Amino acid sequence: MNIEDILLNFLGQNIVLLLLAALIIISVLLGVRILLGVRIVPQSMKFVVERFGRLRSVLGPGINFIVPFLDRVAHKISILERQLPTHSQDAITADNVLVQVETSVFYRIIEPEKTVYRIRDVDAAIATTVAGIVRAEIGKMELDEVQSNRAQLIVQIKSLVEDAVDDWGIEVTRAEILDVNLDQATRDAMLQQLNAERERRAAVTRAEGEKRAVELNADAELYAAEQAAKARRVQSDAEAYATGVVAAAIQANGLEAAQYQVALKQVEALAALGDGEGKQTVVIPSAAIDAFGDAFKLLRGNK
Repeated sequence: MNIEDILLNFLGQNIVLLLLAALIIISVLLGVRILLGVRIVPQSMKFVVERFGRLRSVLGPGINFIVPFLDRVAHKISILERQLPTHSQDAITADNVLVQVETSVFYRIIEPEKTVYRIRDVDAAIATTVAGIVRAEIGKMELDEVQSNRAQLIVQIKSLVEDAVDDWGIEVTRAEILDVNLDQATRDAMLQQLNAERERRAAVTRAEGEKRAVELNADAELYAAEQAAKARRVQSDAEAYATGVVAAAIQANGLEAAQYQVALKQVEALAALGDGEGKQTVVIPSAAIDAFGDAFKLLRGNK
């Protein structure tokens, strides 16, 4: 028997086994190919698929299928939010003050096909963009505006950064200005200015206090003068009333009543002269005796 007869005899006896083995091999190859075509993408990732070096598709989270041996996953991109390292840079304000600004930026990749094919180092590109925008925006503002309008400055910087990185498939979620530091010379100058302002306010307060004290003293003196004038007016009214009574008495009783009043006043004056402690000696004018006599004469005459 030759070799061909032997092979034909073997095939005839084992044809079923050979077919079964071929089926198993084909199934294994198909299974491997199917497994190679299945891609499971995590929720926080996106896969960029290339076919012969060109962009084919972007696989989202879940189960995805590609063509084995033709397609391949070229890039696995995380879509989680990222934070750039805190960056410190110098900037000059509109009033020529040198400040050191610390910034931090948060971003996430939303279109990985743009990110991987348009920019090589995305972190460095964003950091450079932010630095240029921060310098430009601070250069438009004075130091006081930078300190007082920091929230508005952050919003403006975030908007400008978003516009600049839009072509890279990136979303800027937050942009923060952590601190604005000054050099020592500027700090000393600002401290002197602050002390001068405090002294000015204290001087103004003292001047206003002195002015108020003068106004209150003037008001008090005016009030005292008004009260003294009222007292004099009351006293004048009383004297006028007394004079009127005396005048009415004179009119009713004639000249003798007037002489009686004069003599009575002289007697009262002498009595007042003798009042007081330590006055053992009283000087009586010679006309005082005549005053007593006239008073008694008038009393007798009235009777």
